[in-house]
Amino acid sequence: MLFVGLGVVIACVFGGYMALGGHMHVLWQPFEFVIIGGAAIGAFIISNPKSILQNVGQALKDAVKGPPYQKQDYLELLSLLYMIFKLAKSKGMLALEAHIENPHESKLFNQFPKFMQEHHALTFLCDYLRMLTLGTQNVHQMEDLINEELETHHYERSRISAAVTAMGDGLPALGIVAAVLGVIKTMGAIDQPPEVLGRLIGGALVGTFLGVLLSYGCVTPIANKIKAVYEEESKYYQCMKTAILAYLNGYAPAIALEFARKTLISELRPSFYDVEKTVAGLPKVE
Repeated sequence: MLFVGLGVVIACVFGGYMALGGHMHVLWQPFEFVIIGGAAIGAFIISNPKSILQNVGQALKDAVKGPPYQKQDYLELLSLLYMIFKLAKSKGMLALEAHIENPHESKLFNQFPKFMQEHHALTFLCDYLRMLTLGTQNVHQMEDLINEELETHHYERSRISAAVTAMGDGLPALGIVAAVLGVIKTMGAIDQPPEVLGRLIGGALVGTFLGVLLSYGCVTPIANKIKAVYEEESKYYQCMKTAILAYLNGYAPAIALEFARKTLISELRPSFYDVEKTVAGLPKVE
């Protein structure tokens, strides 16, 4: 949908301009693009650490792909959690040790291929299950620790969208810079006939136009899309957190799943009966 939205912006702006009788060749001012785009990229490099610069490309890919998890993915996650809790309930927490130490060789984990592709989610789950096998029993301390990790994860993600937003906020001002340079150029040709001055003034104003358009029609919406995608991604981790804490509180596996299910966004939340039907068809826990 990202490209659809950008297409609508471009079609409406330039289509409306042409419908009013405007000529597209007037807007073709390549050096205005160089001034605005180059200054924006340079400022972005100056204001952000290497970690953000390295990850912004992946963030743009994530924005294009959209939310990483669908309803079926949450059903798979809930099914995995159910099998883990069921095994721990029937055979004790130490029965999980072999699975969480070598998840890629675990028959239990390998029944859930989508989850196995999520390296960070796999590490997150195994780390906290390992703490349970080591004897962690204080629910409040566990919740505080998980919250700290999730806050750190959210901070790392939000820095990228904030950096792109800041870039978008600066584009109108950089457009004015390009426009001022165009005016300076025009003043140097003040002795030229009106038609020449008109073209020069029009070219200068293109800088302001491009700065505003790129900011509010392109870069800032992309930053908002990145933010929305990463906020939705965080629900995957919140789901695991809630299930682990519910199980640690002594609830049965099915109840722990219901606690986790309730944390999900309504449009992605499987129904109680969907979860019940899915876990009923799972193979025997070993």
